[in-house]
Amino acid sequence: MHYVIAVAVIGFIILIHEAGHLLAARAAGIPVERFSIGFGPALARVRRGGTEYRLCAIPLGGYLLPAVRDEQEYFSIAPYRRVILSLGGPLANIAAALLLFAAYSVAVHGPTVEGALIGPFSKTGNFIIQFFTSLAGIFSGSDGLSGAVGIVAQGGAFIKMDAARTAVFAAVLNLNLGFFNLLPVPALDGGKVILSLAEMLYPAARRAHAPLAAAGWIVMLGLLVYATALDIGRMVS
Repeated sequence: MHYVIAVAVIGFIILIHEAGHLLAARAAGIPVERFSIGFGPALARVRRGGTEYRLCAIPLGGYLLPAVRDEQEYFSIAPYRRVILSLGGPLANIAAALLLFAAYSVAVHGPTVEGALIGPFSKTGNFIIQFFTSLAGIFSGSDGLSGAVGIVAQGGAFIKMDAARTAVFAAVLNLNLGFFNLLPVPALDGGKVILSLAEMLYPAARRAHAPLAAAGWIVMLGLLVYATALDIGRMVS
């Protein structure tokens, strides 16, 4: 059962990420065609303010679809507005992690200023140091890299049907997703921010978006396959 909870937590964290993009799109004045909770066939749908909100059959995360017909219409959106859109998801994950760390501290140690206000930022700072330190040795074949299989296995073992442990697991995953997406890889939000900023300085840079994004997705898919292989190797060894 705790592995099912781990999967549900992962899905909810992805949903937080996409909801952050939705709020950022609203703030930047970017029209949104569809916001979906889950994937697959739609179980229910409603259209409000030009946006279709869907509830789909596979409730694992979600996605946001801007109201653009093609690449040219997407690039007609001012670069600074696209930067806001790209940052919305990672910032939502980081904010959620801070709230979860605060909730954990209050639940375990009671409501204190240090636990509710200072502690979450301290924990996040420590995570940032560990996150970027681990990048140098991420391909060492050690425990520094995990895919979805490893995250569910390790998360399920850590949670053990405990609400406080679940909150910590969710906080750490939020930070992982948030800061990972801020990496300057074209397929990720951080890469999109870099390319949009470059476009503000040199408009012709928009021609680099498509080939760099394709290369970024190839790298990400390769990383996913590699991480999954490591996870399976750990499980059978």
